[in-house]
Amino acid sequence: MPADTLLTAVRAHLNLSPTHRVQMEPIQKGASGRTIIRIQPDDHPSFIGVHYTLERSDNANFLPVAEFLTSAGLNIPGVLYDNIRRHVALIEDLGDKDLLSLKDAPYEEREPYYRSAFEQLDKLLYTRPPKDFDLQPIFDEPLYRWEQEYFFEHFVETHLGKDASGLRQDPILLSLAKRLGATAPHMVHRDFQSENLMLHENQAYIIDFQGLRMGRQEYDLASLIYDPYMQHSAEDRRKLLELWEEVCEEEPIEPILKECAAQRLMQALGAFANLGHNKGNQWYLDQIPSAMASLKEVIADTPLEDALGPFLD
Repeated sequence: MPADTLLTAVRAHLNLSPTHRVQMEPIQKGASGRTIIRIQPDDHPSFIGVHYTLERSDNANFLPVAEFLTSAGLNIPGVLYDNIRRHVALIEDLGDKDLLSLKDAPYEEREPYYRSAFEQLDKLLYTRPPKDFDLQPIFDEPLYRWEQEYFFEHFVETHLGKDASGLRQDPILLSLAKRLGATAPHMVHRDFQSENLMLHENQAYIIDFQGLRMGRQEYDLASLIYDPYMQHSAEDRRKLLELWEEVCEEEPIEPILKECAAQRLMQALGAFANLGHNKGNQWYLDQIPSAMASLKEVIADTPLEDALGPFLD
């Protein structure tokens, strides 16, 4: 049992007796082959215990990526103990507050954390891994096509109950994947959104980074600015883009950012439909209207509107 393995790990790490009381609180159970538990031994700080399987290949990357990002000076929770053979790790407990928890707060309250998140993203984009470092496969045309297929299968066919065969062969979507996958100059997180940014000591800390790979910087930027969970107004997105430009001293190329946003929102809609219908989680289905509205907005007056518009009405 994952909980028993984690309990053994924390007793070994702290040299606790078998009778020392340890409280365990599930945080995330079994998602993506991982069990995540908050562990609170009496008279000791709490830990976050992670037990993972190799159900997904990127789970095995968690510990080496954590070590690499720490050495590069990025804000991530510290790894305090690991046992690769047993697939467990104990990491620093940053608390329960993530960026999503500020969804209803005024922009002025959110702004310092977005600044911190953008600083981390800017640093990540220009960090270079050693040549022998084992990242996840590059974010190339086949991976963009995989994301589109995820959208076709789970959102268009399962959620909407419509035929996606025309979309699969649509030259506009084929061209989008080819264009975005033609270059991959930076490291990307690939799920850089509000649930994966913890707020700790007035800074943003990145979690769920095991999918790190080379790709387009605009994908991560679009993931945060067009985050369906946060439902940013057009005015807030404008402010966030200005903040990004201030942090990195560079203005993103708008058409590429919009195309990355469209691609990311298709992926998100596929994930929401899959988790809602196949995993029975209603909360994700509730996020679909926001993601649809954002996707309609970013494709307006572009060729993508001709391909996707009929499925978003």
